[in-house]
Amino acid sequence: MLQTIAGLTQLYSAEIGLFLLLGLFIAFAMERRPPAVVAMVGGLLMLVLGYISSKELLSVFSNPAPITIAGMFVLTGALLRTGALEEISGWIIRRTLRRPRMALAEMGGGTMLASAFMNNTPVVIVMIPIVRRLARVLGVSATKLMIPLSYISILGGTLTLIGTSTNLLVDGVAQDQGQPAFGIFEITVVGVIGAAAGLLLLGFLGKRLLPDRSGQDAVDSGESDTYLSHLVLNSESELIGKALGGTAFARRPGIRIAGVQRGKSIQRRDFDDWELKAGDQLIVAASPAELASLAEAYDFRTGLSGVGGGVETAGPDRPKDLRFLQAVIPGSHPVIGRRLAEIPVLSRYRIRVLGLSRPRHMAGPDLANVRVRAGDCLLIAAGSDAAQALHSTVTLVNVSDAPIRAFRRSKAPIALGTLVGVVALAAFFGFPIEAMALLGVGVVLATRCIEAEEAWGAIDGNTLGLIFGMLAFGKGLDNAGTVNLLVGFVEPYLSSSSPFLALIAVYAAASLLTETVTNNAVAVILTPIAINLAQSMGIDARQLIVAVMFGASASFATPIGYQTNTLVYGAANYRFMDFVKIGVPMNLCVGTAVCFAIHYFI
Repeated sequence: MLQTIAGLTQLYSAEIGLFLLLGLFIAFAMERRPPAVVAMVGGLLMLVLGYISSKELLSVFSNPAPITIAGMFVLTGALLRTGALEEISGWIIRRTLRRPRMALAEMGGGTMLASAFMNNTPVVIVMIPIVRRLARVLGVSATKLMIPLSYISILGGTLTLIGTSTNLLVDGVAQDQGQPAFGIFEITVVGVIGAAAGLLLLGFLGKRLLPDRSGQDAVDSGESDTYLSHLVLNSESELIGKALGGTAFARRPGIRIAGVQRGKSIQRRDFDDWELKAGDQLIVAASPAELASLAEAYDFRTGLSGVGGGVETAGPDRPKDLRFLQAVIPGSHPVIGRRLAEIPVLSRYRIRVLGLSRPRHMAGPDLANVRVRAGDCLLIAAGSDAAQALHSTVTLVNVSDAPIRAFRRSKAPIALGTLVGVVALAAFFGFPIEAMALLGVGVVLATRCIEAEEAWGAIDGNTLGLIFGMLAFGKGLDNAGTVNLLVGFVEPYLSSSSPFLALIAVYAAASLLTETVTNNAVAVILTPIAINLAQSMGIDARQLIVAVMFGASASFATPIGYQTNTLVYGAANYRFMDFVKIGVPMNLCVGTAVCFAIHYFI
């Protein structure tokens, strides 16, 4: 019986693979299980049915694409840990506030240009947190910008031969078939025309076809609350005598200056030209990470402490076991309605209250005089002994270690330089991007731009699980003969058609198959078929080869056909059908423009 079943699975392997492919798409669309689970179950089914061996299953873990992605996740984590991305996003946001449309255009143009000369996956990884913050500043949902980010990076990758690994793979297979090598910019004209068509469609239809889930952005982005705090300028600070608006910390996107107090007077506006003096108190609204960074700076004394001075957060007296805690004021606390400076916990323990966060709006007028309400959240710096005592106190609830760390801004040039070096070595000197990414990980770990546990935490396991599962599933489809079944179905109809129709058919086949399996597999399979088809029709194979290049990269309609789509799929909490709604028109528009461009310019 088992032998009969095994024989049938091998005899009808191509048809069974097609059935599994349809089932996978249905599972993705229904969204009953996470995408990574669906993909990994699909890959394991290929193993159970015998379409991939255990050795082939294990080989997907050595694939350079997910290795590169994992390395770039760590490098991006180093940029976040050192505050480099904060500085970059701050520069973009300041331009956005002045000229929003121009800033969006510059960001899109920069993403496309970067994708033309380097793997577009790390480009998207770096841009995701910037786009998320930019969406918040513009007051739009991140779901309106994340899919365009992926699409622009895909279009940018088609501008040059080195923009995507698919182009290089098609060129290599074509050379093995006796075709001349492509130049780096030989396909640029076609890429520019395809990119222009795609951008026009996004501009006209994006507002209507892209989803708007504004209510979920705050939760999905993982952004922390903003805390009210105050900073007292130390007498030894290098900021004394400088204008407040010209200081670096005042321009950071995670900090907003709400007022400046000198003596008893508070100035609430027009303080960019305020000349700082020792003892000045700055009333600020800041993110937890920025507050932790300010607390460790020598320029300020941050937050409130008790009569004994509280715990030191900077300098030689800073405890080696300093911890950051979050605690919520319960409704039964006796301090409700009183000033924060009067809460007993300040005098009972050696702690420092760095800030106070209030749900849905900012408290005031300043940290010391804010009237405490039930539900207020305190950000507290404490040594281990005081932290343990706070955990056991009954006057505070939900006391927990805050998942924040101060930015290591002195390491930012190293982290940024490492990323630039990885890109330059891969793009201009031909070194493998996966090897350079791993080398970059070694550099940021060795220089302590990011600690080891933080680096592993920066890797998105769901994304890698989805990619590994789909690599195994795609390999199984190839071994089962399903891809050849699909291609062989259309091949008899192409041999007697016109060159232009053959061009359209090859492009459509590459684009359709790329939505279902990995683009590199499509490139390997379709390139020899396109060359043989051109030879049988007596036409130049160059056009059909370029059609495979662009068709294998034109994956817009699903979140699984291209790695950048997969990245933004999870980052903005998209649904499977969100890609279908905007991606199908993109496929048709870009495909039409590209086919005409290939016909006339190649």
